[in-house]
Amino acid sequence: MCVLLAAAGVALADPAVWQREGWTKTDFSKTRIGWQEILSGGPPKDGIPSIDKPMFKGVAEGKDLTDKDPVIGLVIAGDARAYPLRVLTWHEIVNDTVGGVPVTVTYCPLCNSAIVFDRRVAGQVLDFGTTGKLRNSDLVMYDRQTESWWQQFTGEAIVGALTGTELKMIPARLESFAEFKARHPDGKLLVPNNPHLRDYGRNPYVGYDSASAPFLYRGDYPKGIEPMARVVVVRPPTGKAQAITLDLLRKKGRATLGDIELTWQAGQASALDDGQVAKGRDVGTVAASRVTRDGKREAAVYDVTFAFVVHAFHPDLTIVKELPDH
Repeated sequence: MCVLLAAAGVALADPAVWQREGWTKTDFSKTRIGWQEILSGGPPKDGIPSIDKPMFKGVAEGKDLTDKDPVIGLVIAGDARAYPLRVLTWHEIVNDTVGGVPVTVTYCPLCNSAIVFDRRVAGQVLDFGTTGKLRNSDLVMYDRQTESWWQQFTGEAIVGALTGTELKMIPARLESFAEFKARHPDGKLLVPNNPHLRDYGRNPYVGYDSASAPFLYRGDYPKGIEPMARVVVVRPPTGKAQAITLDLLRKKGRATLGDIELTWQAGQASALDDGQVAKGRDVGTVAASRVTRDGKREAAVYDVTFAFVVHAFHPDLTIVKELPDH
């Protein structure tokens, strides 16, 4: 397991301790959680450094990536950018502006959750970093303006002045590099600011997604499904989240949850399997879309995570494991 994880310990869940660690600006009088839910992931504040001045090159220049390399594909107002997990695994957060929209592109390896947020809140543009803390094994982010703490999987501020505020999620696709290039041959590819800062391309979480249990997780496990089974979660503009197992979607090739259509195709490597990200087993790519009122099809917000994550944050949500034959 990763050196960062090996060094992790369960520090005292106490605001007084956290203030001594440097969290002097965080308003700990405001929170929506119990302090015991917060665990130390090992690294200190910003120990996993966010990328705040991202650099890009054309996708045709991405010679370090294989076709199967997983990337987060984001398109806003015709501005298409790919954020490789071989980079995000080591940084977890990229603060960027795409198509004129300030965004934060996030990836939590322990939850395999790749989510993009609009980082504008009440007319203010926030910049995000890593706290070094986890809740339900999920990345706890913070904004540098108020030092409120945010849950990556939900986009909600859980501690601090902005507690209760929710970031808007932006549709993005976790896909293979080959698929992104085919869709956007003139797109941009995120590259490390310093290629020698980390061992980019190496997976520090070897075998994690085939482990029997998650790391640094204290909650209940879902019933009737393995905790580390991959699950596709869709988040419609209105209404509750819905979920389906990746295995079922892979077997069917296509499924509908509410008004959101999901498809699956092979060709994307798991970032959490082999010692080299590009050599991970093929878990395929999910795409999600919905038909708008004017009959147009648009990308929808979705995530491919683990069953334990869905259960931890949406305990009443039923994960679809079977579909009727037609």
